[in-house]
Amino acid sequence: MTESAKIKNLLKKQIVILDGAMGTELQKKGMSGGACPELWCLENPQHIKELYEAYQNAGSRIVYTCTFGANRFKLKQYQASQDVYKVNFELAELARKTVGKNILVAGDIGPTGLFVEPFGPLAFEEAVDAFKEQARGLIDGGCDLIVIETMIDIQEARAALLAVKELADIFTVVSMTYEKDGHTLGGTSPQSAVITLQSLGADAVGCNCSAGPEQMIDMVSAMKPYATVPLLAKPNAGMPLLKDGKTVFEMNAKNFAAFSVKLAAAGANFLGGCCGTTPEHIRALKKSVERKKPVLPRIPSICALSSARDFLEIRENEPLYLIGERINPTGKKALQQELMDGKLSIIRQMAQEQKAQGASLLDVNIGQPGIDEVQTIKKVIGLLSTAVSLPLVIDSSRVETIEAALRLYPGRMMINSISGEKEKLVKLLPLAAKYGAMFILLPLTGGNLPRTAKKRQAIIESIFRKAQKFGFTKDDFVVDGLTMAIASDAGAARETLATIHWCKQVFRCKSVLGLSNVSFGLPGRPWMNAAFLAMAQYCGLTLAIANPASAEFMNIKKAGDALTAREKASFLFINHFSQQTAPALATADAAVKPEEKIAAAIMEGDGERITTWIDEAMRSGLSASRLVDDFMIPAIVRVGDLYDKKIYFLPQLMAAADVMKKALAYLDPHLKKTTTTNKGKVILATVRGDIHDIGKNIVALLLKNYGYCVIDLGKDVSDEVIIDTAQKENPDVIGLSALMTTTMVNMKDIIHLARAKGIKTDFLVGGAVVTDAYAKSIGASFARDGVQAVKVVENLMKKK
Repeated sequence: MTESAKIKNLLKKQIVILDGAMGTELQKKGMSGGACPELWCLENPQHIKELYEAYQNAGSRIVYTCTFGANRFKLKQYQASQDVYKVNFELAELARKTVGKNILVAGDIGPTGLFVEPFGPLAFEEAVDAFKEQARGLIDGGCDLIVIETMIDIQEARAALLAVKELADIFTVVSMTYEKDGHTLGGTSPQSAVITLQSLGADAVGCNCSAGPEQMIDMVSAMKPYATVPLLAKPNAGMPLLKDGKTVFEMNAKNFAAFSVKLAAAGANFLGGCCGTTPEHIRALKKSVERKKPVLPRIPSICALSSARDFLEIRENEPLYLIGERINPTGKKALQQELMDGKLSIIRQMAQEQKAQGASLLDVNIGQPGIDEVQTIKKVIGLLSTAVSLPLVIDSSRVETIEAALRLYPGRMMINSISGEKEKLVKLLPLAAKYGAMFILLPLTGGNLPRTAKKRQAIIESIFRKAQKFGFTKDDFVVDGLTMAIASDAGAARETLATIHWCKQVFRCKSVLGLSNVSFGLPGRPWMNAAFLAMAQYCGLTLAIANPASAEFMNIKKAGDALTAREKASFLFINHFSQQTAPALATADAAVKPEEKIAAAIMEGDGERITTWIDEAMRSGLSASRLVDDFMIPAIVRVGDLYDKKIYFLPQLMAAADVMKKALAYLDPHLKKTTTTNKGKVILATVRGDIHDIGKNIVALLLKNYGYCVIDLGKDVSDEVIIDTAQKENPDVIGLSALMTTTMVNMKDIIHLARAKGIKTDFLVGGAVVTDAYAKSIGASFARDGVQAVKVVENLMKKK
């Protein structure tokens, strides 16, 4: 039996106990706050050995290697000269030798500290390569499984998971960390994460850090109905507090264990502790759940798709799901030209319009002669991953285009389509399996079209048998009933409807149709299509590929849903037709003022044509300063409001900020002619011993967009450098950032030193572990994120 099989078997019998905190326990043993934990453990192996033994004695069935930050990016920040592979190998070997054969060793992989393409600067393949480098050392060093943890970016989690799975067949867990609103910083929900990660090959999925066990119960409960794999929970010992200048976690072992019982009942199969937990917490945890039976995954498979910010479970008896068909250059000259020019504005517009019109999914086809399809689909995936939250369907006849889309897409995608043709089966089934994609099963083989339902049924069953060999179930595909023109075959629609009926009643799978072919060559096509749709709904059709802008289609869809008694369809029908608003008139693009286009572009993160619109606005007589003050800044303020309300998440915030940055840079020569002042000067720094700067960088970007002069000192900045810069620059505000509980205490030292030097400047502090109460205790203002930081700075400036 393989090690992976042993772990799966163990999970069926018991709740598997993990270890507790690593960093806070090592600090008790003498590790300084600014030290690199991985290198410190190599230099002080006796201390990490003692910690492993303590967790082993407390009842941990699995211990993590001290390699959380042992990737090339994090080690470089400590100026480490050691080889990444060697560091991971030696730390894995150290853990293995310490705990022996009876305890499992999990190779620990943490985040790089960078956002990954398409949400950040780190190229996806570079991230995959970096994680492979780390994972190779862990596996060779003797790890029994890999744990990818504390991920805030679903795309980085995907990169790490792919890296491991492309190296070895080893049990792999992926654990995300969520904000108080129940989403990651990038806007991914627990449900979306579990759908994405389990489909990509994660053997278990979970959550760790950022919350205590009480808050984590909701996260596990949210994932469980969608999980086909075991779940992990590794909460903190409550939230950190500052007492007598030291960071403490106040939840004792008894209370921690009591909440852990509820976590187990909610469906957590792996249980351990994160920040602030000790061997005593793990001992109490083990005792509390050792007689509890594990709550196994409730479902063996799930028919669901996901994006970075949303998910869609395709269920029986729900209103017809609509796949928006418009993103396809066939017959669309403007889109064809944009693709040739390397532009994507029309695709953005089509995606957003179809979502607003009621599409559940978006079909994406960029098949256009004369373009590099692989590079283009990567750009389109990057755009749509931020512009809309709907899951995508990749529609291409080229295998390499499909693979590029599947690899980069930060969710679970659907392939349109896989037929019974030998070449398609051989190439696309393995791809779909590797990336966990759903697919549209097209009942075609080489040669003639199967004209009868009976022939189509035979092909469907044949393709399914082949798909089963790759682990696919009937939840992993939808069957295309094959729509053909009745003008050339009077019985074509009847055979298609018989196929849909067979899928629903006999084969028990979901179905899809593209409708418009049925009326090809006939007059009155909208009415023919509408009647065909209603009949297909009665036969049990699950999804339709259509244009949601068609009033005939949408009206018949609503009526058909109601007449076939689909879930909540009557309510939706009444709601649809009782809203007696006049049809929206498409406003000609030329009628929209250029300054309004600029504001909309910032709101939507669309930087492709903003310089053109700026030129138009200035030719119409608007000054650069008026564009900034009356249109651009209000637009970015509105983006901030949407972010506050969790309608927008970090990707949209950053996209809008990037467009604002581009617009300001373009306007800069004109602004210098009209103004020589700025709104104020702000110094920003991540404090001594802390190498995390994502949040601080976002604050810097937003403050610059709002017209402030920002002096960014970087990360791990000494107290003296901050004070010297403040004395030299005389700023209006000094902003300090810290992500770790062990480094946030340095904020107090800096403020104390500043006051001793006679610096009266206002201080602003923030970071994942910083609270308003802590900020007040050290004489500073607090901001929980970049948007609030701008508002706090604005208020501080008003008081001057």
